[in-house]
Amino acid sequence: MILHLYIARRFLRSFLIVLAVFVAILLPIDLAEQLRVIGESNAGLGAAFNLALLNLPGTLYRMLPLFVILATLVLFLSLARTSELVVIRASGRSALHSALSPVMMSLVIGILGLLVINPLVAATERQYEISMSRYQSGENRTLSVSGEGLWLRQGSQFGQTVIRAARANSDGTSLFETSFFVFDPDGLAQSRIDADSAILTDGAWTLTDAKLWPLGQANPEAEATSHETFTLPSTLTRDQIRDSFGRPTTIPIYELPRFISQLRTAGFAALQHRMWFMSELANPLLLAAMVLIGASFTMRHTRFGKTGMMVLFALLVGFGLFFLRNFAQVLGETGQLPVAVAAWTPPIAAILLSLGILLHTEDG
Repeated sequence: MILHLYIARRFLRSFLIVLAVFVAILLPIDLAEQLRVIGESNAGLGAAFNLALLNLPGTLYRMLPLFVILATLVLFLSLARTSELVVIRASGRSALHSALSPVMMSLVIGILGLLVINPLVAATERQYEISMSRYQSGENRTLSVSGEGLWLRQGSQFGQTVIRAARANSDGTSLFETSFFVFDPDGLAQSRIDADSAILTDGAWTLTDAKLWPLGQANPEAEATSHETFTLPSTLTRDQIRDSFGRPTTIPIYELPRFISQLRTAGFAALQHRMWFMSELANPLLLAAMVLIGASFTMRHTRFGKTGMMVLFALLVGFGLFFLRNFAQVLGETGQLPVAVAAWTPPIAAILLSLGILLHTEDG
């Protein structure tokens, strides 16, 4: 037990060192990028630094598997250099037994990341998007999905329009059982339009079977007009509606199942959000796979030579798994693979592969 705690402590220290090094590298780079992005708004260095701090947790969280494999390499190379691995082997501990501590520590990091770090990252990412949109554009577009249907807001300096729909197609360009509430720049209601359906075209919504009430009149119902088709100007595009959902990273893991259910009720496939949710659940296994990959190539004494080659192989396999997981996510988001298969197959396959390498090395 004491040996397990010792190795786990060494692994945690290596992980924190790797994390600190990447923070020192990424923060100045991101600061320069934020200065470039908001340069036209003349927001200044303080605003850029604030944006960089908000963006940093999400960047670090996405790179967590790479930090784990680098920490594993640092741990076992240091143990091999000081001949501690030889002593551990001489005490009767197998390679799998020695790797158990960092594997368990990586699972703890993954679970803490899922339950604690994920909500914090969601909050910083959401605040980052709000701050960035304020610096980049004066237009305001917000989409919300609830049990009552879909709510969308579009607007510019000429006023705001709030849109409610009972349901929509998969990309939000066709709305059904819709209501449009038009407000002037001072926030006063100008008109209400109800329609059976609304289709987004270039620069406008095309409404079918619409009824318009001029809310500025004393008796809106008496002044109401019906239209077989009606065109309402819009600044929205299909991409902007999709982006208005927000990235799945801006939604805490606790709220994702309910949000996905609301999206599917409103008519959206929600593949991106479902894929992110499954990937987050599989993330602890991915971190454990990274530890096993690093251990399978570096749990050998340095006197055997080819240490640099082994480290290179471990990095190549680890980075390969990282990009394979991202590629599987893309396939899951586009519906080309079932979400569960795309999320769970890469880490499970990597664990089995690294266990095979460790057993082969151990038994010859």
